[in-house]
Amino acid sequence: MNRTRFSPNKLGSVALAAILTWFAVAGLAQAAEGPALGSAAPDFKLPDQNGKWHELKDYRGKWVALYFYPKDKTPGCTTQACEFRDNVFAFRDAGAVILGVSVDDVESHKEFSEKHGLPFPILADDKKVVAKEYGVLKRFLGTIELAKRDTFLIDPEGKIVRHYADVDPKGHSQIVLKDIKELQAKKS
Repeated sequence: MNRTRFSPNKLGSVALAAILTWFAVAGLAQAAEGPALGSAAPDFKLPDQNGKWHELKDYRGKWVALYFYPKDKTPGCTTQACEFRDNVFAFRDAGAVILGVSVDDVESHKEFSEKHGLPFPILADDKKVVAKEYGVLKRFLGTIELAKRDTFLIDPEGKIVRHYADVDPKGHSQIVLKDIKELQAKKS
């Protein structure tokens, strides 16, 4: 009689593959689609890392780089935030503001911002309303809801002119800045 024997390592690998497949198929639920290019950016009212409230309409007349990220204090999110920080003067020179958003709370944002010297608002969407409205709320492992790493570039009239989906945090800030300058040149 020929019996197939599984070693603990093979059995573990098979089980791990089955679990990962299940999460990939059943565990990740994509959020609804966000606003379309050319449409008005959904307004919001959210507190920043210092408890100050911000509304999108407060930034009319400026370019807005509204970037969503999954979680404070994680490597990719830190890279992304620090690159925006390092380019903040170039954004300001271009008449643009940077607004970061995640579903973390104000206290988490405060620690994250202070640790990395972030000179722009990071907004706490702990009720997940804005992430849903922009179509970036994603379910991980079946239960954890976080924002995807997406950025919306909003023009001075409040319209969405670019949507960067699932961005690479490294170099993203420079791409957004380049696009702002190109769009400004087209409007002149």
